[in-house]
Amino acid sequence: MKKIVWLLFLFTAACNTPGKRLAIATAANVQFAMEDLVKEFEKETSIACEIILGSSGQLTAQITEGAPYDVFVSANMMYPEDLYKKGLTVKAPEIYANGVLILWTLQDQQDISFGQLKDNSIKHIAVANPKTAPYGEAAIQTLDQLQLLEEIKDKLVYGESISQTNQFIISGSADIGFTAKSVVVSDEMKDKGTWIEVPDTLYNPIAQGVVVIKREGSDKAQKFATFLLSNKARQILDAYGYNVSQGNE
Repeated sequence: MKKIVWLLFLFTAACNTPGKRLAIATAANVQFAMEDLVKEFEKETSIACEIILGSSGQLTAQITEGAPYDVFVSANMMYPEDLYKKGLTVKAPEIYANGVLILWTLQDQQDISFGQLKDNSIKHIAVANPKTAPYGEAAIQTLDQLQLLEEIKDKLVYGESISQTNQFIISGSADIGFTAKSVVVSDEMKDKGTWIEVPDTLYNPIAQGVVVIKREGSDKAQKFATFLLSNKARQILDAYGYNVSQGNE
């Protein structure tokens, strides 16, 4: 089924007028911020954009296979650097923000803590796939640092991306889960449930990167990459809980 959906996307993209819409492959954690970023970019440039969501690993695999994406906005630097080394990008990736990991539940309770993950009342803990989703990797690092991983590993349920992980939490399929701060501060999700920020000492920095893919009309794609590093874009990213102080100037 996934293969059919993927082939349908390729067919649709191929039928579109080349260069008509800028295809921005976006890590799922950036979904809500990207909607606002694209609106501002389109207003400033009149360049129409299309957002394609997925885990960073999935999107990287698709780009490697020839997916018609113009810009890759990743949840870490490893994947865009891999594309750069393969000669698939215009230049090396740049950091646009650092992600923030949080623990979130929609269960009716006043406070949550990491220690509660061991409680018998917690049956399922949602985590993005650490093999393809940087936030999932950070979550596993956190549990390992807290010496909780071995004790609760049977409770972990893995989403293919942050989007699916969020759905596990929202639907109640998981009692609690790790996700990006940008999700819980978005207009769609703010004031829903309870969350705590994971100390950044418990996981490696989630330095998120942007890179332009080698394609016809890459000048438009470069305009978006440049915009993503602008003060205006940083204001938007800051409002969604990202740490923009460590990005490239």
